[in-house]
Amino acid sequence: MNGGHIHMLIRNIEEIQSVPYGEGAQKRVVFGQKEGAPTFAMRIFDVPPGGGSSDHSHDFEHEVLVLAGRGVLKGAWGDAAFEAGSALFIPANEQHQLRNTGKENLRFLCMVPLRGEDSCCML
Repeated sequence: MNGGHIHMLIRNIEEIQSVPYGEGAQKRVVFGQKEGAPTFAMRIFDVPPGGGSSDHSHDFEHEVLVLAGRGVLKGAWGDAAFEAGSALFIPANEQHQLRNTGKENLRFLCMVPLRGEDSCCML
């Protein structure tokens, strides 16, 4: 930010430092508070085969775009398989779990409100 004005920003996700997240997963914050984003955080997660999140919920919605791999979204309503190209909408307070069911890394983009930037419950 410069004088209260937010400037456009282009980043290559492969150049963003990833941090360990849970057992074997990696997280990259593409845009967040540090980058001057005023409303949302954009994160990229890489989850190894067999990995995933714990069964959890948040008090905010989030959107997920699957970039590579495949997995299953588990919820109170049952399980739904997804693959690269799938877009997932998870409402606020919805109990859910994402699991990598494939043989390659699962990579997904996850958008949340800024207050959820550091949230996610990777195993």
